[in-house]
Amino acid sequence: MAELVGPRLYSCYNCRNHVSLHDDIVSKAFQGRNSRAFLFSHAMNIVVGPKEDRHLLTGLHTVADIYCADCREVLGWKYERAYEATQKYKEGKFILEKAKIIKENW
Repeated sequence: MAELVGPRLYSCYNCRNHVSLHDDIVSKAFQGRNSRAFLFSHAMNIVVGPKEDRHLLTGLHTVADIYCADCREVLGWKYERAYEATQKYKEGKFILEKAKIIKENW
């Protein structure tokens, strides 16, 4: 009998709360505050903090830190606004730092 396997997920490294689906990865070529990071089109079970303008490697953006909804660990940020035309594709997307997430169902 075949074993049923659910979708590949990423979870908070601290409490194992599911925060995103593998299928929602847009890019793995990003840099977080302290480690490599992934850009996701969607995130779940998170809390979005206040918006602030931040100078990142690719210019000025309005971002909001995102936290695990269960343990409140900072996992990355959400791009709210990009000021440069070449960066507009990031708006509404989420950065999750690789060091803050773990793979589930792989």
